[in-house]
Amino acid sequence: MTDRGNIAGDGLRKHPVLGVDTVDAASVVRLGGELDLYNAAQVRAALDEACAETPERVVVDLSEVEFIDHHGLLTLGRHGEALARAGAALTLRGASPTVRLAWGMLRLDDAYPVTFR
Repeated sequence: MTDRGNIAGDGLRKHPVLGVDTVDAASVVRLGGELDLYNAAQVRAALDEACAETPERVVVDLSEVEFIDHHGLLTLGRHGEALARAGAALTLRGASPTVRLAWGMLRLDDAYPVTFR
């Protein structure tokens, strides 16, 4: 498991990626804090790392996410699309009702193949 701690030089915001691990045939990415434009690249890098060994499924644990904007949602959706093209799947676990509502309001459920658990 990779632990990333705080964003370098910031001290106020936690790193959005709490860990990346492999469990059976799945890669699990734990995210937390705020997911937005300012750290979308870090989230993308963690998802790229999780997808690197072509797992059957990538599970993104959102249970510790306090805020997510459309940049964060689109980052997740685009990885879901890429995984689907590779024959794999993306599952979003622990998403709050607000995240699910935002996903639906942005009509991302029509554009990106993602499963909520």
